[in-house]
Amino acid sequence: MSREILVGIVAATLAMAGCVQQAPPAAGPGDGAASAVPAPASTHQFQPAIDADDFAEMVRTLASDEFEGRAPGSVGEELTIEYIRAQMQRIGLQPGNGDSYFQDVPMVETTATTATVAIAADGPPMELTLGTDVVIGTRSGQPEVNVEASQMVFVGYGVDAPERGWNDYAGQDWTGKTVVMFVNDPGFHGNDESLFDGRKMTYYGRWTYKFEEAARKGAAAALIVHDTAGASYGWDVVKNSWSGPQYDLPAADDPEPRLPVQGWISADVATQLFASAGLELDEAYRMAGTPGFVPMPLQATLSVELSSTIAHKASRNVVGVLPGASRADEAVLYMAHWDHLGNHEGEGDQIYNGAVDNATGVAGILEIAEAFAHQPQRPDRSVVFLAVTLEESGLLGSRYYVTHPTFPLEKIAGVVNLDAMSVAGRSRDMVVTGIGNSQLEDILAPIAAEQGRRLAGETAVESGFYFRSDHFNFAKAGVPALYAKGGSDLVDGGTQAGKIASAEYASRYHRPSDEIHDGWRYDGIVEDLQALYQVGQALSAEGTWPDWYEGNPFKAAREAQRAGQP
Repeated sequence: MSREILVGIVAATLAMAGCVQQAPPAAGPGDGAASAVPAPASTHQFQPAIDADDFAEMVRTLASDEFEGRAPGSVGEELTIEYIRAQMQRIGLQPGNGDSYFQDVPMVETTATTATVAIAADGPPMELTLGTDVVIGTRSGQPEVNVEASQMVFVGYGVDAPERGWNDYAGQDWTGKTVVMFVNDPGFHGNDESLFDGRKMTYYGRWTYKFEEAARKGAAAALIVHDTAGASYGWDVVKNSWSGPQYDLPAADDPEPRLPVQGWISADVATQLFASAGLELDEAYRMAGTPGFVPMPLQATLSVELSSTIAHKASRNVVGVLPGASRADEAVLYMAHWDHLGNHEGEGDQIYNGAVDNATGVAGILEIAEAFAHQPQRPDRSVVFLAVTLEESGLLGSRYYVTHPTFPLEKIAGVVNLDAMSVAGRSRDMVVTGIGNSQLEDILAPIAAEQGRRLAGETAVESGFYFRSDHFNFAKAGVPALYAKGGSDLVDGGTQAGKIASAEYASRYHRPSDEIHDGWRYDGIVEDLQALYQVGQALSAEGTWPDWYEGNPFKAAREAQRAGQP
């Protein structure tokens, strides 16, 4: 579809949705064709302070069916980024990427068209059913990928961590082989606190790391055995996330090695696969969590024929900035991802609206921007508001921004990330995901205390949430990053009510039912946003440079980044 036709569709959709009120301020020339799209505003009268009705208005718009699940590269993207830009202009933010509010993010779109997956052991090959037994894909950018009779080898948790004295790949040439591994870390399934961080997931436990490491080792394919506890989500989440188009940065922008084939297999398939090697699945878990684990051939081969359509496209980050009054070359950065899973084919409601994930985060940074813009005095440091794309595809929009920053990373004092804000109501605690990482927590703690709250770490430490949102790309680059939101000890109902609310959201996560409903409570959202706004106020006024705590793996990167800076 041409950009001109797409713009026309977007304009018509906005008009039918009743979103067009008046044209925005003139866009800069860098905004290109998208500037022809009318501003998606409403008759809602926005308030200068952080306001529950304002927040709800923006979430309702972003998570509406008209926005079609906000998939990158779709009509929903055009609606979304134009709406965010219009809100930034209304608030009074300046273009954050030169004369443009947009930053193009090149992407390779891969859509599987046909796939056959078979495992051969003793007897006839076992044909795997897509979506039920296996999900499969390629990051190669090639329309045809074939893996023929690749030897399958069990590599435990697929971890090579020299600083921990652990290498599941030691002593073999992995060229052309298929590695099979478990999700999470070696200490997880055996509940062994002496291995890695016990039940607390490290980056080595994330599925993204496992595929990256298998590619570095030269494997032809990699399969992760799914289990709900280890992944922290069910098979349906895997299936939904891997359905439809998949996105990557071009190899030129992301030069790390890539696997020809990667995917997940169900526990039932894994049980049959390990049986071919005379091994029960429970015993395989025990072996994988034992120091000195040695890779084990599975007496089976994998064959895959995968056909995909490949398209080179671009999505966009949206960037606005409130220039600082006295240290405009230094910045505080707020961020949220705008993308979600789009509109899938099928019967019934197939629009993945992404109300909590992450219309709440986008609305949140815009509410904070409104508060900054209406301060009696402009902040000393500039405040950047960044809405990134392709989070659901592997944090790609933020990865691209970190490698092509609009503000030098060494000049960013700190990052505050908003992702899937709590809509359960006011809480007595504020959860800092990955607590114990940086001095940004020292800024937040007294602010939370003034609200009558305490800081707490996430309860589901096995889920690895710190590695699953966009702030992580900044952290890896050395920039201190804070990811905090309302906790689970609710003012109304305590921790029991918090558990019920968490379970209720888990039932909607990455499903079409992630929509606004009557159970949402906005009082806690307002309190959370006020706290995170005050963190930025302190950072923008004090002129300090928060650091990582001693022992943090990102501290050295920050020290190198800030070397020679005042």
